[in-house]
Amino acid sequence: MPRYFAIVPAAGSGSRFGAEKPKQYLSLQGRPLIFHTLAALCACPAIERVWVVLSPDDPYWRQYDWSDLGPKLETVRCGGASRAESVANGLQAAVVAGDDDWILVHDAARPCLSAERLDALIATLADDSVGGILAVPVADTLKRADGDQRIAATLPREGLWQAQTPQMFRRAVLARALAATRAVTDEAGAVEALGLKPRLVAGDSTNLKVTFPADLGIAESILRGRR
Repeated sequence: MPRYFAIVPAAGSGSRFGAEKPKQYLSLQGRPLIFHTLAALCACPAIERVWVVLSPDDPYWRQYDWSDLGPKLETVRCGGASRAESVANGLQAAVVAGDDDWILVHDAARPCLSAERLDALIATLADDSVGGILAVPVADTLKRADGDQRIAATLPREGLWQAQTPQMFRRAVLARALAATRAVTDEAGAVEALGLKPRLVAGDSTNLKVTFPADLGIAESILRGRR
């Protein structure tokens, strides 16, 4: 039977956030933000191991106590210049995972992943021939801007989904996809470039990615509400 593993690329600097240190280490409910991200994965019974892919010169990780996350957690310092490179390097480090095993790639800055959505992703894709991602249908009207920040066009939103993570693919498929193309912003994009069609599994809006300072307060409210 295929097994399940998770990779969390955490080598980025979070420059858009504008903080003095990478956003994954900012405080959220008294813990580093990434602690909550990892806790959701480590608590999932189906996932055997969680690899955190750090930058080789990351000075922050060792400043915190991660022991509450248990024995599933493992760090590898092989992060690259891009997300795709970090995930590809993480796959090479994940030597215990077989070609047919499932790899769930999750954003370090998505600390509000619920157990229900994670379980639904795994259950829905367990027998899927391609794999897929958590995503939510686009609800807002979309505008394309021109060079002067004026509206150039209104885009139809029918059939459009906003990609989230985890994104779940077989190890061999994901490795082949990332070897073929690195010019992607998520794993699904690389798999699509192989001519495959990943499945969309319904997520929810609470699984937000902390990108800007205001997002940290929203994540705090979501986590506090669950407690």
